[in-house]
Amino acid sequence: MKKLLDGQTAIITGGSSGIGKKTAEIFTEEGASVVLVARGKEKLDKVVGELTGRGFKAIGVPADVSCEDDCKNIAKEAVKEFGKIDILVNNAGIADKHRPITRTDTDFWRQVTGINQDSVFFLTKAVLEYMEKEGKGSIINVSSIGGVFGSAGISYSASKSAVLGMTKNIAIQFAGKGIRCNAIAPGPTPTALNTPEAMATFDTEFAKKCADHMDMSVPEADVEDQANAILYFASDMSKAVTGQVLVVDNGCTL
Repeated sequence: MKKLLDGQTAIITGGSSGIGKKTAEIFTEEGASVVLVARGKEKLDKVVGELTGRGFKAIGVPADVSCEDDCKNIAKEAVKEFGKIDILVNNAGIADKHRPITRTDTDFWRQVTGINQDSVFFLTKAVLEYMEKEGKGSIINVSSIGGVFGSAGISYSASKSAVLGMTKNIAIQFAGKGIRCNAIAPGPTPTALNTPEAMATFDTEFAKKCADHMDMSVPEADVEDQANAILYFASDMSKAVTGQVLVVDNGCTL
């Protein structure tokens, strides 16, 4: 039986853990070859080894996605190994510890926006060079409910909102030309960004204000929920869908 992503090549950033790792597992099970990107080589190699050990096609490219040259190299390595790029999942991101504008310094702002926002611009631009030649492709950006509702720190909310703006802008440019661009906006999801240890470093005062605008009694979504939403946008199940944002939060922001 034909699988949803048979014969396709996908780049997945932040691919060594959380949503990115689960997306890689689901994509390979659906027939895709994957190029996983992360900064830590050891962790990346472990995930790639797990996938290839199961007979799937996967490579890892250690990179800093906030660096434009690294992003160009990621695209080149994907094409060198698999001949094309069909899918890009811009998943890499860092949290900003719920710091409000009055408690965010310039260096921290630039660090968060560099990884969460600039990476999407750099890597999407690099990948489009190859997708345009093929006349097809699907780009999925991982934003956040923080980008939709502003319910996070200033730098995280701003950068994830920018991701939504880029998603719609790219979709407009390529509408009807075989290249689609969509986004998911995860709500609270158990990942390394929000472990109890990580959350202990958050600005608790502003985090509480943000939580007051959500129904925190609603169960969290999990990484598989987010990965399945990404799969929907990556596959032909959504072949007529572009420029859209899918909130995956079990309804906590309704």
